[in-house]
Amino acid sequence: MSTDDVRERAEAWLADDPDPVARAEIRALLDGLPGSAGELADRFAGPLTFGTAGLRGRLRAGPNGMNLAVVTRAAAGLVGWLSGTGADGPLVIGYDARHGSRAFAERTAEVAQGAGRAALLLPRPLPTPVLAYAVRALDAVAGVMVTASHNPPQDNGYKVYLGAGLGGTSGAGAQIVPPADVEIEAAIQAVDKLTAVELGGPGRVLGEEITDGYVRRAAATLPAGPRALTVAYTPLHGVGGDVLAAAFERAGFPAPHVVAEQALPDPDFPTVAFPNPEEKGAMDRLLALATATGADLAIANDPDADRCAVAVPGPDGSWTPLTGDQLGAALADQLIRRGAPGTYATTIVSSSLLRAICAARGVPYGETLTGFKWIVRADDDLAYGYEEALGYCVAPGLVRDKDGITAALLVAELAAGLKAEGRTLADRLAELDVEFGVHRTDQVSVRVDDLADIGRAMSHLRGAPPATLLGEPMTFEDLRPENDILRLSTASARVVIRPSGTEPKLKAYLEVVRPATAATLTGDRAAASEAVAALKDETAKALGLIPHSGTV
Repeated sequence: MSTDDVRERAEAWLADDPDPVARAEIRALLDGLPGSAGELADRFAGPLTFGTAGLRGRLRAGPNGMNLAVVTRAAAGLVGWLSGTGADGPLVIGYDARHGSRAFAERTAEVAQGAGRAALLLPRPLPTPVLAYAVRALDAVAGVMVTASHNPPQDNGYKVYLGAGLGGTSGAGAQIVPPADVEIEAAIQAVDKLTAVELGGPGRVLGEEITDGYVRRAAATLPAGPRALTVAYTPLHGVGGDVLAAAFERAGFPAPHVVAEQALPDPDFPTVAFPNPEEKGAMDRLLALATATGADLAIANDPDADRCAVAVPGPDGSWTPLTGDQLGAALADQLIRRGAPGTYATTIVSSSLLRAICAARGVPYGETLTGFKWIVRADDDLAYGYEEALGYCVAPGLVRDKDGITAALLVAELAAGLKAEGRTLADRLAELDVEFGVHRTDQVSVRVDDLADIGRAMSHLRGAPPATLLGEPMTFEDLRPENDILRLSTASARVVIRPSGTEPKLKAYLEVVRPATAATLTGDRAAASEAVAALKDETAKALGLIPHSGTV
């Protein structure tokens, strides 16, 4: 794109941008030409694309960023699409505490009101699960959640949920899936001038009764039982803290000990390098607090509280964070022991342990593509769903999405029940290992500078798949054309490879299964860990990874 082209696009954008701060940002870049040509070209390379995860991007002026102009256009397209469906009902809107979230939510309400659609705003920055709950509880036609979840501080996002009228039984209060995303994107692109988008009043701000309703029903998902448990907790500077505390109190648990420096919402996330409990170091303060308080359990939510991370203490006082697959299996096992009816579902990249548990317990099992939008649609009669990235849907009748608050309640119930028996969550995980074998999982994740490298790696593997993995004959399965996914499996190992849907990454999900006995469990686990490490090396070689373009 030439400098003249960039200048022309930027000037046209300036004439239509409703935000004076954003206009000043673009004007400063224009004044800085030619030195700012690269930055301007990036901002005007194309618009953020509205997909099944909605919008997500950096907070910055221009079409390739999250800003008031982009949100206004997205809201106008969404509201226009809703009108085209003929569906009735209000649009309910939630937001987290990130930079810009409240302004984006309020602008969405104004656009809806201007188009004659009632807008209902959540009363304050609240977790994503509260918005998903509100869509169902208020019989809304759809919901919008302004959040970038656990992305870096400079990002924000825009997620859309559908009500029962458009989503159906399994999609009521769930994230959109095709073809709705494509249709909404087309409606957004059809919006002409933002100056022609009619803005109405601010909508109706809901009272705390919506939050109280969520907390009451979340606590009611637990049966009566032991509640003596010491928990250390962090919301990681996000919006989950007071909602989780209220839910724990309502369910009868003692108040958790909270990491003081991370207790209140802070859009800059000052104490962590990356606000994701999966990232190295993100839970360090939590584990220090857990040690200091003699906690039985350490729990972290991500900033919008739709994910839940858990760590357990060992005999020597050290703490071990559980993988998403470990906690996913333990929560499923707990619900099955309770007799919760329905299908238990996960994705093709998660551990095969849930399948084994369901087969042994005689309950229905479902397997879907990656993403909670698919997991919650595994069956109308869904009992439970999880993904390996710390997402758990433990009460589908309450929230048809991943929910870090109800997941925390369920793991607390499980741990308290075991504590009353003189046992721990680590003991339950050991029981599962002995019964079903040690299921050890890991990932190869490669970030690339050139997206074409991902296609080359996939083509390389399709053209020259390995004959064996870990010395065992390998079965090769290509899920094209429906999905760009490869599945490699042996008698004791499995690799699922796919491009990331949200980042410039190629991901390979690994699993090794090794038999175990109670007497040899420590050694059996070590052997499984060694095997998955070897599988990681073999997978990287099989992909023909290009060291100059990415990192493992």
